[in-house]
Amino acid sequence: MSPAYPFDEAATARAVVDAHGVLVEWNEGARRLLGWAPEEVVSKPAATLLAGGARLALPGDDRSGGTVALRHRDGHTVSVWVLAHRRRPEEDGDWLLVTPVRGGPPPAQDDAPLDRVLLTQSPCAVAIYDERLRLHSMNDAMAEALGVPKEPPRGLRPSEIGGRPQSADIEARMLRVLRTGREQDVQSYIPMGGDGRRHAWLARISPITDDEGRVRGVCVAAHDFTEQYRARERLQLVNEASVRIGTTLDVTVTAQELADVCVPALADFVSVDLVDPPEDGGELPIGPLTVPAALRRVAHRSVRPGDPDPVIPAGQCEVYPAASPQGASLLSGQPIVVAKASGDLGKWLAWHPELGRRVERLGIHAVMSVPIRARGVTLGVAVFTRFDQPAAFMPDDVLLAEEVTARAAVCIDNARRYSRERETALALQRSLLPRTLPRTAAVRAASRYLPAAGAGVGGDWFDVIPLSGMRVALVVGDVLGHGVRASATMGRLRTAVRTLADIDLAPDELLTHLDDVVARMSGEADAEGEGRPAEVGASCLYAVYDPVSRRCVLARAGHPSPVLLPPDGPPRRIELPPGPPLGLGGLPFESAELDLREGSVLAFYTDGLIENRARDADAGHRLLCEALAERAGSLDAACDRVLHSVVPTGGFADDVALLLARTRGLPASQVSTWDIPADPSLVAPIRKQVLDQLDDWRLSLAAFTTELVVSELVTNAIRYGTPPIRLRLIHDDAHLICEVSDTSSTAPHLRRARTWDEGGRGLLLVAQLTQRWGSRHTAEGKTIWAELSLLEEE
Repeated sequence: MSPAYPFDEAATARAVVDAHGVLVEWNEGARRLLGWAPEEVVSKPAATLLAGGARLALPGDDRSGGTVALRHRDGHTVSVWVLAHRRRPEEDGDWLLVTPVRGGPPPAQDDAPLDRVLLTQSPCAVAIYDERLRLHSMNDAMAEALGVPKEPPRGLRPSEIGGRPQSADIEARMLRVLRTGREQDVQSYIPMGGDGRRHAWLARISPITDDEGRVRGVCVAAHDFTEQYRARERLQLVNEASVRIGTTLDVTVTAQELADVCVPALADFVSVDLVDPPEDGGELPIGPLTVPAALRRVAHRSVRPGDPDPVIPAGQCEVYPAASPQGASLLSGQPIVVAKASGDLGKWLAWHPELGRRVERLGIHAVMSVPIRARGVTLGVAVFTRFDQPAAFMPDDVLLAEEVTARAAVCIDNARRYSRERETALALQRSLLPRTLPRTAAVRAASRYLPAAGAGVGGDWFDVIPLSGMRVALVVGDVLGHGVRASATMGRLRTAVRTLADIDLAPDELLTHLDDVVARMSGEADAEGEGRPAEVGASCLYAVYDPVSRRCVLARAGHPSPVLLPPDGPPRRIELPPGPPLGLGGLPFESAELDLREGSVLAFYTDGLIENRARDADAGHRLLCEALAERAGSLDAACDRVLHSVVPTGGFADDVALLLARTRGLPASQVSTWDIPADPSLVAPIRKQVLDQLDDWRLSLAAFTTELVVSELVTNAIRYGTPPIRLRLIHDDAHLICEVSDTSSTAPHLRRARTWDEGGRGLLLVAQLTQRWGSRHTAEGKTIWAELSLLEEE
């Protein structure tokens, strides 16, 4: 609210004219000047007061002054200087017309104290105001700063001359100085003069006293420090850009940060268009781009949210010719500035008619296109547009835009390089992880892998490995660290586990061998690191489930214990012996066995699922159990439910591998076992029993091959093995497995028999007739097995 001034308001003639040229306000000063009472002129066209039939022409700028011939009520012509202000510069609203009324009552004392203060030719802008806060005089510098002539405004108050909110604030401060006699300093940043640019002023308001020390007026001495102010603003914007741009390694976010920093500090609308990266993942060429250039809009920002609606929406690709500002700056590698005042804006926008119409509608008057370049590579272009700010782009603005864009270009290039390397690492990791999980007679499985948010790829892995005898191995592991090295280490460990699983080692024995592998890898890493510590840390959980016995054997090496969800009970953690992490060497691993009912679900996971900064492992484990307890849907749905329930806001801080396996049992009707006497003459009756069993199973098409395999394996066991000897046949829908066990630890091996050899061709025959074969050591001795495919039976 404007302060109450104890002064003669009638010393200024005031009138308000609306946008249609109709008088809506008329004060006492206007009546004293022209003799018309308010009721005689209000609501009538202001043009009726112009002398000589002149037409009313409101100025095009927000403020303008000039001499006007007006018609007095008694008929004579009054020539006065009138200052016109648009009351709301941002709207086409009313106009305030003011002029000092000459011949009013003189000040109480003479003006000598005021007259001797003014320095007419001082470069410092000085204005003197009397006890009524009406302009007494000003020097040339102040008149130029205010954009008014020196003499006509005499008698007007500061708020009447400036016509802006800042003017009313300065007037209130002047009144305080007038009343208290204490000077004040004021900083202001307002449009001054006629160039539309804002100017920074530092003004000192001082009291003017007479010989007796009485305050007789106010002196305003203003210094224009616009250049220093703008330099400070530019430095502040550059500093802000260095803080706000590049907070992430995401190209789109970084481009948006560039647009956000520059609006409204540098422009009213900023758009960022980037070149799409090469499809082959290579580098962009060094130097300027060739035009026409295809760029994709990745970010934009406006001072008016939602307006303008961009002609090119985010994500759309546009081809810019050489005749566009974007194309010209990309081709030259230099900023291009076009302005409406120079007449070249329309020429530059002729390539895009819709954009030209949008420019005309919004009143865009200046466009600056700056190429985004880093390390010699042109990444795209940033376009700065002004329509609310009245000033055109100056050379300092161009330098500032180049500086900010250059900083953003390095961040965008870093983000693009990181994204490319991350995609490469993810592709490597995806190639090392199983693309699909095998369907086995033992389990149905589902899995999920999620890389850490913002930390790159890691070394988590999982696997489902079919073993002999319809058994299956379930594996989950975690390599310490992130990046390509961790992924490569993970791939080596996964390969080692599969190799060790092929020789059917028990879980604790397999982890012992895997511990040796990790220790050797640590030694290799130390050698590569030239003596620097480079230990390879890893954890692993290995489980083997047998659908015939429905028993599961598990062992872990520094890994979290799995969770078991029984068919009709709540989830619970399986308590396993706490084995040491892999790579320590020399420490034992222990196995645990448990019976599983058909339909039980085993949940294997890495520690990233349940541990993060926001909660401890126990809290994460409770969330995991709650998600598993819902039981609804398939295993894939359960995986999604677990991640949705357990994942913290903002993503995982570590990689996550999750493997769910639902156990299946093989019915006793699909397994047949015989104890074999150590007598070669009894092999024929055994073959007969096997053929009868195949007839019962309706597998007669496999009878011939099975008879040959059984005959060879049983004969070898009788000849070279140690009793007791046992034969077992197992089948499911796709496979028939023949197993012969004895108590000897000597494993057979395949060899090529020479022409004159009488034997040695049995195992070669078995290898040729079956899908695969092998041997495994057991607690009692060994088992030789062979697997036949039954798919042709369907």
